[in-house]
Amino acid sequence: MKPSTAETVFGFIGRKTNRILKDINDVSRLINNTFYWSFISPLKGRAIRLRATITEMVKVGYNAIPIVSVIALFIGIILALQAAYQLKRVGAIIYVANLVGVSLTRELAPILTAIIVAGRSGSAFAAEIGSMKSAEEVDALVSMGINPIRFLVVPKLIAMMIMLPALTLFADFIGILGGFLLSITELEIHPYSYFQQTIRALGIKDIITGLIKALAFGVVITIVGAYQGFKVTGGAEEVGRRTTASVVTSIFLVIVIDLFFTTLFYFFA
Repeated sequence: MKPSTAETVFGFIGRKTNRILKDINDVSRLINNTFYWSFISPLKGRAIRLRATITEMVKVGYNAIPIVSVIALFIGIILALQAAYQLKRVGAIIYVANLVGVSLTRELAPILTAIIVAGRSGSAFAAEIGSMKSAEEVDALVSMGINPIRFLVVPKLIAMMIMLPALTLFADFIGILGGFLLSITELEIHPYSYFQQTIRALGIKDIITGLIKALAFGVVITIVGAYQGFKVTGGAEEVGRRTTASVVTSIFLVIVIDLFFTTLFYFFA
């Protein structure tokens, strides 16, 4: 007997709802286990894999310095040019320093650095774990009594929580340097005046705001990459699909979290 239209519609809704609820449950368990093995277990004598964490820090942070430097430098120059285009009309060209400094530290440096790292490291996390899952290496870890989250995810999370804020600070400096170079050459602002204006415009709150965002972005990128990696069930094609999904999801969540923190800091900071 052919199902009615209502049965088809409600069956589709039910299947989608069950899938969403299962995904929420899986993500919740992954987050709970990851934070347990990262912060609670070391207090009980189960140390974090320090050497693996340092290796991940090099991959996530040190290896990303060239691309972060280039993009931050260009963004600083672009910001200075766009600000100068408007400010020179009202004779306030010196305020280019304000716009470049505050925009970079509070917003652009954290989010652009997170997007770069999501594309580089988030995808690598998903591909690495997904390949191990496809080759049944994750099952081998479990059979040997090794927790895969402690072994694979925790070093990545610690490395990301340390290196993404560090990269953000680095991007702040390089971006401001880009605006500075453009201003003292093309805009003919005195270097000391630009420096003083930047110091007056920036506060500790602006820098801390960006670092808090970067810390949250690092956690999200790691969790998404690990989740997509553990969800691999097929071969190389599935690994590729999950890797792509990790990048898209990470970037989307980075923007959503950025909106949340920007609204929070606007009303309460």
